[in-house]
Amino acid sequence: MKQTAVEQLQEYLTLSLGKDRMRLLFNEFEKAKEMEKEQIIEAHGNKQKTRSNPNSIVTYGFTYTGEMYYNEIFKGIKER
Repeated sequence: MKQTAVEQLQEYLTLSLGKDRMRLLFNEFEKAKEMEKEQIIEAHGNKQKTRSNPNSIVTYGFTYTGEMYYNEIFKGIKER
């Protein structure tokens, strides 16, 4: 599973400063991660995709949202 830039920075600082000092920054990191998530979702946008079933001649379209993209790439959640 990939990490966002803010998650990588948080992990680095936690290792460097220790958990006790990082507790002071925790709320700010949570705000930054939420902002970054919103930016990733907005940048991806909604895209129309098609999928075909290999055992059938049926092809169907669906909307692949920015939220689906974020969850799949950064949280490992497949929603299809």
